[in-house]
Amino acid sequence: MPVQIGTKTHDFSDPTGLLTDCHRRIEMFLGSLRRGAQFIDSPLTSDARKALETALRYFREAAPKHTKDEEESLFPRLREIHTAEIENALSALEALEDDHRRADRLHAEVHALGVQWLEAGHLSAHEADRFRRAVNDLATIYGQHIRIEDSIVFPAAQRALSRTQKAAIADEMASRREIQKRANDCI
Repeated sequence: MPVQIGTKTHDFSDPTGLLTDCHRRIEMFLGSLRRGAQFIDSPLTSDARKALETALRYFREAAPKHTKDEEESLFPRLREIHTAEIENALSALEALEDDHRRADRLHAEVHALGVQWLEAGHLSAHEADRFRRAVNDLATIYGQHIRIEDSIVFPAAQRALSRTQKAAIADEMASRREIQKRANDCI
């Protein structure tokens, strides 16, 4: 059974709601990385170590599934709908997909440096600066990216997608997580 992190707000009847819930988890774990970056010059406390390990694991394991939920399940279906509202939302998709690629590169850097920090207990001044910059760049990307998706793309998708399309998206989301979809499940 998947581990539920954060508030269980939406279920599989509302896949865009599940994606929004994922955004709240992304923000939470990004906050952990940002706090870690503030104290990167100090020895890791056990709480800081656990928070860093958890955030790194989330971005390594769960966040890529979220990206696939959008790029392989939601966005292609939106591209098949031709309404003014969806066309407006679609105008942002290329930039959103580019954000995913930029975030992937930054996550790779944060992960490598974070693991090094966990293993060695410290980073050089140069490496600490790289970690801080990468985390700050991620925060900038995610801030704009999440705002666009939560305020434009997801509400338009919620209104435009048919029940059948929503069910197919939810099935694909569950499959990515290797779970059986039930009406009250949340990812």
